Amino acid sequence: MHDRVSGRPTGHAALAFFEDQHPPAGDFLADVLDGFSRSPKQLAPVYFYDAAGSAIFDEITHLPEYYVTRTELSILDRIGPELATLAGPGAVVIEPGSGSSVKVRKLLDALPDPAAYVGLDISGDHLKAACLEIAGAYPDMQVGAVCADFTQGLELAHLPLDDGKRVIFFPGSTVGNFEPDGARRLLAGFRRAMRPGDAVLIGADRVKDPARLVAAYDDALGVTARFNLNLIHRINRELDGSIDPDGLSHRAVWNTDRARIEMHLVAERAQAFEISGRPFHLHVGESIHTENSHKFTQESFTSLAESVGFTVRSSWSDDAELFSLHWLEPTAKA
Repeated sequence: MHDRVSGRPTGHAALAFFEDQHPPAGDFLADVLDGFSRSPKQLAPVYFYDAAGSAIFDEITHLPEYYVTRTELSILDRIGPELATLAGPGAVVIEPGSGSSVKVRKLLDALPDPAAYVGLDISGDHLKAACLEIAGAYPDMQVGAVCADFTQGLELAHLPLDDGKRVIFFPGSTVGNFEPDGARRLLAGFRRAMRPGDAVLIGADRVKDPARLVAAYDDALGVTARFNLNLIHRINRELDGSIDPDGLSHRAVWNTDRARIEMHLVAERAQAFEISGRPFHLHVGESIHTENSHKFTQESFTSLAESVGFTVRSSWSDDAELFSLHWLEPTAKA
């Protein structure tokens, strides 16, 4: 069942609609207990982003080693006129994840008279706040929000939206955090929700010198290490854990065979600990695998997109080919 609340005109920004699809919340305790029971141990990166983790990640985006955010923003600045031509007037921008408002504002500012913006996220409070900011900045544009788990597909047909081209905006390198099968399921879910003429504008990080990749995930100031270890502090705080974070070290490694950066927390010494009363132990050198970030070549990303029914209409990169953006359109059925 979906609950919809219509925004009413007031002296302040209001949403045209807010729909709660009641996505099931992740079970932090169950997922942590399951992850620590596996061999090798692993934790789901979705739990990085509590308030403290989100603040630390914002620090990461400003680090000299972390090229992703500033490179993507520079590409968006450069290709604005091309995006305007591809989208045309009256476009409807749909953003699964409702991330950095800086990025989506660059897109909205580039488009000729966009008709609407719809944010989707699993966290209703975060989503409302982000969408209200957009509504305040673009008072002549319809702004709505849908609380949903976009990884399970998009339900868009029933939304009260204009008939313009719908552009699903998925910036950053989030697609790389999924295993290959998960990335295909994600893009296939986007594809099923689209009409002929709609498009996806998606970011993808490029395969490059492993030393540069490792530096981006293991910076000299240790901010990424603090981000990784914050997950342990969260477990201790919220799940009555007794893990000693000082006995763990952050490690980022390049896995050539899988074309991905892996983040780990490695035990510097043996330790026994509990999580909500359940005992665990770590051996010296044992790893807790916390995140993957897959990287793409033009060929590997094109293959991924085409495997789920997309045509890569346009692609853009920076001069150093660090990062890329891709405009995908549904492949015409024979």
